[in-house]
Amino acid sequence: MKKLLLSAAVLAMGINANAAMESTTFPALDVFKAHKEDVANEKLGNAPRFAIVHDVNIDVMNKSNWEKQGNTLVWKHRIFADRAVSINLAFEEFQLSQGAELEIYSLDQKRSVRAFTANDNNKAMELWTPVIESQELIVEFRVPANEFSQNRLVLTKVNQGYRTFTQTTQKAGSCNVDVACSESTGWEAEVNSVAVISTGGSTFCTGFMVNNAKNDGTPFFMTANHCRIRSYNASSLVAYWNYQASACGGARDGSKTEFTSGSEFLAANANSDFALVKLNSRPDDSYGVRYAGWDRSGAIATQATAIHHPSTDEKSISFEYQPTTHTKYLKEAEVADATHVRVEDWDVGTTEPGSSGSPLFDQNHRVIGQLHGGYASCSSQTSDWYGRFSVSWDFGSTKDTRLKDHLDPENTGVMTVDTL
Repeated sequence: MKKLLLSAAVLAMGINANAAMESTTFPALDVFKAHKEDVANEKLGNAPRFAIVHDVNIDVMNKSNWEKQGNTLVWKHRIFADRAVSINLAFEEFQLSQGAELEIYSLDQKRSVRAFTANDNNKAMELWTPVIESQELIVEFRVPANEFSQNRLVLTKVNQGYRTFTQTTQKAGSCNVDVACSESTGWEAEVNSVAVISTGGSTFCTGFMVNNAKNDGTPFFMTANHCRIRSYNASSLVAYWNYQASACGGARDGSKTEFTSGSEFLAANANSDFALVKLNSRPDDSYGVRYAGWDRSGAIATQATAIHHPSTDEKSISFEYQPTTHTKYLKEAEVADATHVRVEDWDVGTTEPGSSGSPLFDQNHRVIGQLHGGYASCSSQTSDWYGRFSVSWDFGSTKDTRLKDHLDPENTGVMTVDTL
């Protein structure tokens, strides 16, 4: 009740025809320092970082600089982050009325995010936005005057980007193969299951939609445990769909306009390095997203295919034409209690930081693991290790440490499912 009364007071006192736009400004980052920190963190196996997080507290509904336009109230705020290559935002209090719209766009209005509406309301009452490639943004919120008190909107984080997601030149090694190339023919459905993701507005990995025994389109999404998605930050996950070059070996022109924001943590374990969440909503049908099939039998793959975002570059595909082996992480010896699938060396393409969490498919187009790490690169014919799907399936004794409770809740015992 206190918030409603306060909002009414704002309405009574603060609305004017020519409200001044307030600003929040951040100085340029010490990119050299950030890079040194990143090198150290990535050596520890942490997810790569692309932005520095700034905590703010801007309670939109209790600001006074509202403008009245007919029966609509409009609030605008300028955000400037000097020399930022991108900015993304977090609203950790987010609940919109039916007629309200939140828009975010660059100052020159050449770059923008689709309008957020009541359709984006979720159980966590949070909204994390995709990146906009600009150092200066306008946040604009419009709400019918008679719905004003029905909204909660508090901007809590401004994330100042300093690398990735933004360069127009290729970031990944030249041996990587775009999914736009002919090599991906026959793998189109699996390609469409993979997304590059950001978490906490500042770190990135790869992940994929995963099918379940019911084949019902529940938006389950998998990535690596070391990408550090947990119950406390799952709402911050943003998945970017179809971020890929339009032509084989062509310009780095992948679009980031197709995205899904927010998720609910379900399960994870470090043993096989997996994490499973359920997205807050199914990806829009127009994105053409597919749900990857899987094989939990633990069988050796006669050959393997990886689909991933190397260094968060546009989506790539890699091939291993020899059989995989089962080992411990970063080990070569085959053992009975193996937790990982080892790819000896890639025959086509490679993987890189940012590829973590991406799926490894067997010859039947079914997932058998997700990327944990390794030594492969364009200059090194060395191995990669993927957490075994079969180990993740029933590891531990609780549903928050294994897959089977979520992907086969009726305990049908099914060993394989195909891409949906």
